[in-house]
Amino acid sequence: MNKLTGPLLNAAQANRIDHPVAPSLERRRLRAYVMMMLADAIVLHLAFAGAGLVYEGVWWYARNMLAVQVLLPVYFTIALYNETYGGKSLDSWTFASKRALTALLISVALLNFLAFYTKSNADFSRVSVTLGLAASAVAIVLLRRFAALVVEKFWGGRTRNLLVIDDGGSHFTLEDAVHITAKDHSLDPTSHDPFMLDRLGKLLQNQDKVVISTPKERREYWAFLLKSAGVYGEIVSEPANSLGAMGVHRYEDQDRTTLVVATGPLGLRSRISKRLFDVVVAGSALVALSPLLLFIALRIKLEDGGPVLFIQRRLGRGNQFFNMLKFRSMKVEQNDANGDRSTARDDDRITKTGHFIRRTSIDELPQLINVLRGDMSIVGPRPHALGSQAGNKYFWEVDAKYWQRHCLKPGLTGLAQVRGHRGATEEEKDLTDRLQSDLEYISGWSLRRDIEIVLQTVLVLKHDNAF
Repeated sequence: MNKLTGPLLNAAQANRIDHPVAPSLERRRLRAYVMMMLADAIVLHLAFAGAGLVYEGVWWYARNMLAVQVLLPVYFTIALYNETYGGKSLDSWTFASKRALTALLISVALLNFLAFYTKSNADFSRVSVTLGLAASAVAIVLLRRFAALVVEKFWGGRTRNLLVIDDGGSHFTLEDAVHITAKDHSLDPTSHDPFMLDRLGKLLQNQDKVVISTPKERREYWAFLLKSAGVYGEIVSEPANSLGAMGVHRYEDQDRTTLVVATGPLGLRSRISKRLFDVVVAGSALVALSPLLLFIALRIKLEDGGPVLFIQRRLGRGNQFFNMLKFRSMKVEQNDANGDRSTARDDDRITKTGHFIRRTSIDELPQLINVLRGDMSIVGPRPHALGSQAGNKYFWEVDAKYWQRHCLKPGLTGLAQVRGHRGATEEEKDLTDRLQSDLEYISGWSLRRDIEIVLQTVLVLKHDNAF
């Protein structure tokens, strides 16, 4: 019998529990920020054009329009840094107005300072420009008020996904949050059941803040799961060093304190740049390698008539399952769906074509499709089969930090792979070496490092441990 059957990975039991995925409000917020920037640009142009008409008698007066076009880049630069376009600005129109007016005032001061030293003040009409700035300030405030009404009417006032999980801790409520109990969703932070983790991952997906209320003895387990899920998480608790808290959040109205134990490994800009890198590299590689991919697919099909692709369920970001694609390298009747048996050198299950594509890592190329789907990244911790073991122990039994590597999307290649940590995990050290590299990669991520790892991967495509 498969070692993963039974209580540990009971798929039927897991599927009996509904685990809806919250809609992503981050994309909605991004669209709102872009629309606000466009609206600001439009109202500033209209304000200065109107000022020219009032004072100079000329609509779209050239000097006024030159002033606003010089002003806008400085205004946007300051506005992006002082949270004029940020989450709190969508929650409070007064906060948004203050930040936008501050950005406008600083921009004007900087440009006036520059104009003074370049002796270009005389090129502009002081009265006309002042009227334009006054009109712009009024328009910016009205625009923020209008945006608040739109958010209330079409979004129901919700700009963030908030989730509170009650796991038997002290009573805690959060306005506009979804409140659930761990018991109703069969969530046990002490369990290493991948199906439970997948269920939790779906509940945490797209959440902007997660707050856990749990007894003291379970806080460390929840803190670890939140870190592994790659979300911003808090635990209702007094400060405790053992949780590795990143900050403290106090809710004055409830006389409750939470510890910030997880913020997610990458910020918004980093996630955007990493995703753009993934799409460009994966898309280009699929086009460039399409003749090779078609040739390998034909070889596999002609050899035994079986399917070209091998699809295996693996754990991805937030400990959620996804279907990973590979070229099939084993005989159809001996495919190992759970990865219970590590591939050995001269493994009798591998086909002739399989030996070649595994030695050269060509079998991994269909994962470029996973990257375009968003299941994987070009660079990240490699996803493992559920039944993978090291020293007769499941990976998470060797080191519980194993789950923490799933706070990022799994990668087609990674730091561990370019360091030579590949192949079968016969001993526990084979896993801990990879885990150490994965956690190092996560803590020190940069786009430059991703590029370096991709270039280094080209040099280790054929490796002694690739079999």
